[in-house]
Amino acid sequence: METTTLGRTGLTVSRTAFGCLPIQRIPKEEAVSMLRRAVNGGITFFDTARGYSDSEEKIGQALHDVREGLVIATKTFARTGEGLWEQLHESLANLRTEFIDIYQFHNPPFLPGPGGADGLYDAALEAKRQGLIRHIGITQHSLALAKEAVLSGLYDTLQFPFNHLATTEEIALVELCGREKVGFICMKALSGGLIADASVPFAFLRQYPQAVPIWGFQHPWELERLLDLEANPPALDAGMQKRVEDERARLTGAFCRSCGYCMPCPAGIPIYNANRMKQLITRSPSAQWMTAAWQADMAKIEQCTRCGLCERRCPYHLRPYETMPDHLTFYREYVKANA
Repeated sequence: METTTLGRTGLTVSRTAFGCLPIQRIPKEEAVSMLRRAVNGGITFFDTARGYSDSEEKIGQALHDVREGLVIATKTFARTGEGLWEQLHESLANLRTEFIDIYQFHNPPFLPGPGGADGLYDAALEAKRQGLIRHIGITQHSLALAKEAVLSGLYDTLQFPFNHLATTEEIALVELCGREKVGFICMKALSGGLIADASVPFAFLRQYPQAVPIWGFQHPWELERLLDLEANPPALDAGMQKRVEDERARLTGAFCRSCGYCMPCPAGIPIYNANRMKQLITRSPSAQWMTAAWQADMAKIEQCTRCGLCERRCPYHLRPYETMPDHLTFYREYVKANA
């Protein structure tokens, strides 16, 4: 298992990290088994959040007796210092640990700093002084706020979407993190589930030694695939580079990352998947998207009022109300042809 040092934290972590959002969707016994298998396979970095329902509890049950040598990161969605303290104590109890290695502000719409009226950063500093957290990090979907965070000197780590579909600006952000000694944690390595073959983003991301992708694992075969890639890492040769360029040509532009910050939709449309359904239904097992429930959800697109809330909330300035009707048309034709 290849390792790297996560910026100025000094923490040595496996280059393959375990993203624990998906384990909230599976039974506890299955999650515990997969987390233990990850440790046995050499994974040492686990990322979760207070907002991921029972993900922290599953990690606590699986890892509390093998805690030494592991790096655990979680997140707070609190917007006040008081809220941070409440969520921090909940996370410590759930994770069954005395400290959290990296405590991250979960995509705040502003940059918390010392002396702020919200009290967030000061609370985190006090928690660090007390030994309850070791390092302060932040997650972001806003490129501007991400850059500001890196240059502020206030954060030891940044978590941001990064994969082989990255723009030149996003690549520059990763390089900036390297220069500033800020640990870079990649979310959306599989582009929010659009990429079926992990070898392409895996090879691309290995170009950046400061970048640590957190792969979301829900099924054992997904974990085994990444462990196999670690054991037999693919080279970014001419053939692989062509695959990268082909993926970019197909998926960049009005590309929905499925971050979910457009939600909730007043019409009840599941925008974060409806706005990329053409790719989902053709690039991943289609049966899961052809159920009666999903057909009903996709039909809600016809109820869109073009209120513009999704556009105003989208960190990438997309206009889902313009592109979703095309996804609906394609979806219905695909379902009809493949039912």
